[in-house]
Amino acid sequence: MTLRRPLALLAGFCSVVLVACSGAFMSGDGGAAEAHQIEIEDKIVSVFENSTTVIQYASIANINDGRGYTAGRSGFTSGTGDMLEVVKEYQARVPDNVLARFLPALQKVNGSSSVSGLEGIDKAWPVAATDVKFIAAQDAVNDRLYRKPAHKLAAKLGLRLPFSKLAIYEAGIQHGHGQDYDSVNKIAERATNAARGAPSGGMDERRWLREFLSERRNDLLHPADRATAAGWAASVSRADAIQSIYDSGNFKLESPITITVYGDTFTF
Repeated sequence: MTLRRPLALLAGFCSVVLVACSGAFMSGDGGAAEAHQIEIEDKIVSVFENSTTVIQYASIANINDGRGYTAGRSGFTSGTGDMLEVVKEYQARVPDNVLARFLPALQKVNGSSSVSGLEGIDKAWPVAATDVKFIAAQDAVNDRLYRKPAHKLAAKLGLRLPFSKLAIYEAGIQHGHGQDYDSVNKIAERATNAARGAPSGGMDERRWLREFLSERRNDLLHPADRATAAGWAASVSRADAIQSIYDSGNFKLESPITITVYGDTFTF
């Protein structure tokens, strides 16, 4: 399971700042609607992870949240396996790269808070991020671990509203798509039970969403994994930001969208 946490953008946090085209890695058949959906999803996740609407491929820091190093567009971490997946993907594309030497250490620290053997990765990661193939590797892993599973879950639940797809994708970035209590899959199950049905079975989608947002917020405040309790409680602002879009009635994600998270307000 991949766990997430609030990550403020600090001065000098990124050695390299890369301006990404929103939706750089699109699945499906494309089209204006899909492009807009991905653009909004990416901007919101980037705000939550790095306090900017511009995707931060070069960002990396040990924020001492028990997940080791946190880096890149989706807050990939050395402790939860997705950073390892990024480096493996990059190696497949560019065998001789500046991050290849960290693969053994990333495999060893996976599942722990240890950063042993990763000395220097905070310097090498931004260097790698100057390579378009590393950007593509991050996009591909994000798509594989988060975007596609979110699409699959949304389809299973019968969700059609753009906001619903955003809510599932964003929660999946933080909670992961496993089968543990804190995963987005189990949160969705609890929402279906609370609503007494899912949209796929005829339940009103907005009613189901209300339960889903409530269950997600409650999980941040009372996770089964107590090791993440403090960090997730501090991140409840992101759940409140998603709730504010629901409360505005902007289920089609029409611009402009304004959210406030961690005390900062963003409009896009």
